[in-house]
Amino acid sequence: MNSDEVLRHFKETEALLEGHFILRSGLHSRHFFQCAILLQHTAVAEKLCKELAGKTAGLTFDAVISPAVGGIIVGQEVARALGLRHIFAEKDDGKLVLRRGFQIRQGERFLVAEDVVTQGGRVRETMDIVRANGGVVGAVATLVHRGDSDPDFGCPFHSLLRLKVEAFEPDKLPPDLAATPGVKHGSK
Repeated sequence: MNSDEVLRHFKETEALLEGHFILRSGLHSRHFFQCAILLQHTAVAEKLCKELAGKTAGLTFDAVISPAVGGIIVGQEVARALGLRHIFAEKDDGKLVLRRGFQIRQGERFLVAEDVVTQGGRVRETMDIVRANGGVVGAVATLVHRGDSDPDFGCPFHSLLRLKVEAFEPDKLPPDLAATPGVKHGSK
């Protein structure tokens, strides 16, 4: 599956939004990937996540972990495609933590799966959780990478779609964005 096909799925499901958006990183953008809209279509979710899992061929994992909320469906579907268990980290007082009895065993090798990466903040938090609990991060995989260069996670990084989307500092907005209020989507 090529990037055009992946982008077509986002457009057909109306999951690629246009307007003025405030990203989790605090940056502003004209585009927002609302993956939940795409992932509600289970056949599309299965197809794209199976393709994403295939990008990790040749790597070995014991389990998949995702940051909540956006990465849960991606992680579950990638884990299903790889025949692995899936756990997720969720927010507690604004910080990601392991809850619900999820365990990471000493030396257990994880694939971190996420829906969209811009700067990779939630991925790094999830990686820190794995390491703090004695696990190893073997790779990171995401449906969409919004940057022009791969983030340095210290392990292999795979994305199904790389699309450079302009992002602006709040004090450096172009006139069209400065003239309209920003919307914050996604999980807060």
